Amino acid sequence: MDSKVLDEVMHLENDEQTAIATIISTRGSTPRKSGSQALFYRDGRTVGTIGGGCGEAEAKRLALMVMESGIPIVVEVNLTHDVAEADGMVCGGVMEIFIEPLKLSRN
Repeated sequence: MDSKVLDEVMHLENDEQTAIATIISTRGSTPRKSGSQALFYRDGRTVGTIGGGCGEAEAKRLALMVMESGIPIVVEVNLTHDVAEADGMVCGGVMEIFIEPLKLSRN
């Protein structure tokens, strides 16, 4: 686990809902590589990064859905030329991201 994300997880409040997004594979040019993580809070805060831009925004949107459902998902975020150019990015790859809910209950 990313050290910044791990430190944040260790200090989560009891029953605080979050979701962790982890890049599990990349193809082509991507802002971050496999193993990069971001922790998303329900209130919109983010710790760590999986690259920013539209890719991270999509992961954040899906993380909120995962928090609600409690069901982890794997998504493919396409940053290829046409998609990236529309958002002003210079990347040109694809990231596969695992998003899992995290809700701690400490006694």
